[in-house]
Amino acid sequence: MTENEKNEEIKNHDTASDFDFLQEKIKERPINKKKLLKKTIITAMMAVLFGLLACLSFLLLEPVLNNWLYPEEAPEVVTFPPEQEEMLPEDMLTEGGSTQPSQTVSESEEVQSTQQPSQEDSPTQTISVSDINNMPESGTHEAESMLGDETQELTLKPYQTQYEELYQTYKDISSSMVTVTAVHSDVDWFNNTYQSEGTTAGVIIANNNRELLILARKSPLGVAESIRVTFCNGVNADAEIKKYDKNTDLAVFAVDLKYVGSATLDYVSVAVLGSSAPSGIVGKPVIAIGNLFGYKDNVCYGIITSKGNNVELADNEYKLITTDIYASENPSGILVSLEGEVIGMIDNSYNNSDTKNLLSAVGITELKGMITKLSNGEDIPYLGIYTQDITSQVKIEMGLPQGAYIFDIDMDSPAMLNGMQKGDIIVQVGAQEIRSPSDYMNALRAAVIDRNLKIIVQRASGDSYEEMTFTVQPVHRD
Repeated sequence: MTENEKNEEIKNHDTASDFDFLQEKIKERPINKKKLLKKTIITAMMAVLFGLLACLSFLLLEPVLNNWLYPEEAPEVVTFPPEQEEMLPEDMLTEGGSTQPSQTVSESEEVQSTQQPSQEDSPTQTISVSDINNMPESGTHEAESMLGDETQELTLKPYQTQYEELYQTYKDISSSMVTVTAVHSDVDWFNNTYQSEGTTAGVIIANNNRELLILARKSPLGVAESIRVTFCNGVNADAEIKKYDKNTDLAVFAVDLKYVGSATLDYVSVAVLGSSAPSGIVGKPVIAIGNLFGYKDNVCYGIITSKGNNVELADNEYKLITTDIYASENPSGILVSLEGEVIGMIDNSYNNSDTKNLLSAVGITELKGMITKLSNGEDIPYLGIYTQDITSQVKIEMGLPQGAYIFDIDMDSPAMLNGMQKGDIIVQVGAQEIRSPSDYMNALRAAVIDRNLKIIVQRASGDSYEEMTFTVQPVHRD
């Protein structure tokens, strides 16, 4: 082989070696399934976590942003005007001294002569008893018949007018009445589902520009899964219990105004809470409205027979108004005065066994403080103390200090658990001096639940009394 051939062969070999890399195959890295699955799971978890954080942020910020963009007016505070003590006629005579006659004898005679029509002006013939006696027998029966018919007409017409006026008062207040119905699902012996209902009569007591507030007894409703209110025009609306006082079995139900049409709002009215305090209330006519005989929309007329019975409850004392109206053993509704004002909440549970069907009511005057707190969404403070007043004569004879005498305490109540006992006399609650049970009730009503409250009592120790101080926390009674 010549030298040139060798050089040519070497050159060709070098050229082939330079392009050998173009013939190499690059293999892809194999997929690591474990790592891929791990990354997928981590990505999904991060997405879920991000979604949860976004939802949580939205839930927390939505009310704030909504209130900032669309501010909502706060509900008005519900208050009831203070009662003005009614002055009795005997008090007026006492304060005014000797009264002057409004007319002299001559003036009285002049008035009487003026009021008596002459026979010429009067078209009606007047028949007296002497005329009847002087008549012949044939005309006597005719005259007596004429006189009897006239007397009957004069007697029955005012009687009918009175009942028409009573009925008009009922019609005026009936626009404030509602029927509260609680619906509860249950299962019978054959596993068939059915719905049971409990009803009670309620009265509209306030409109706070957000809700219509209704006062009614709660126990007739039983267990409630849902509550609806039927207004006097037949319209139904969902309701809920705003607050409940177990002591009196009274609850304030709230109906959101957005569930009440404008036509219904124009139709219904808020009842006026009157006064059951005047001593002269006994013997006065009264109207009972509500569920009186086991069905709704009842009305009865009667008179108040007494109001001196006390209803002793824990931390409160109420007046029981009794009437001569016959009702069922478990009625509900309101007592209304002739002025159309609510003077009592019907409740026969405090009646004696021999008067269980005579309608009774708890006086509205003593209930107003509790109703005010419930209407504003506040709970009623509870200590479990039963107090009574001590007469001046007993205080002097036994040397008792001035205050509210404790005659009973609920078992396991805050008062008992903190060492208070029967026979203690409460003389101070917080910074307020206590001189009567009503002072104690007002002081406790102003207390704050679950906050320390200082109570000072006088406790008998031998022949004297010693001062003791307790720190208790009022609670809400479920």
